[in-house]
Amino acid sequence: MVSLNLTTAMSLRPPEFPDGAGNRRNTVRFCPARKRPISISFAATSPEASPSQPEIELEFIGPKPGNDGSYPVEKAKAISGEKLLRNVMLDNKIELYATYGKVMNCGGGGSCGTCIVEIIDGKDLLNERTNAELRYLKKKPESWRLACQTIVGNKENSGKVVIQRIPQWKK
Repeated sequence: MVSLNLTTAMSLRPPEFPDGAGNRRNTVRFCPARKRPISISFAATSPEASPSQPEIELEFIGPKPGNDGSYPVEKAKAISGEKLLRNVMLDNKIELYATYGKVMNCGGGGSCGTCIVEIIDGKDLLNERTNAELRYLKKKPESWRLACQTIVGNKENSGKVVIQRIPQWKK
């Protein structure tokens, strides 16, 4: 908000940046008693587009094969470094928990170990194992992770990660 006197206000022109709908927005408010501008504001958006952020493509392989013998695959995308794997899965309605985990999970606190996934490909696009993962997964394969402790990307990298859901069901 910019305050100006009447002479200055009358000589100003609004910026030539249209908003998203192609309209220009500007307002001059006058004090009715004094016939002076109280404030002038210009709202405009820059025509420049924001730079695209790196994305991570995620493929989630189902825990059990379908009737045709192939494993179902679900896909999702996430902006690199912004979300935990657990949140990406829940946001995209991708099954994360086995039966027990659906009822008894810690809600993403890293204290129950029910959100186990196996990283098949793209491990380098994820953060290192956290202390909670080291505690719960110490006798499990290195490729197993807790979804609630796994950050997808690091804000700079992009690529593809392939994840096996509920690997303990795999035979």
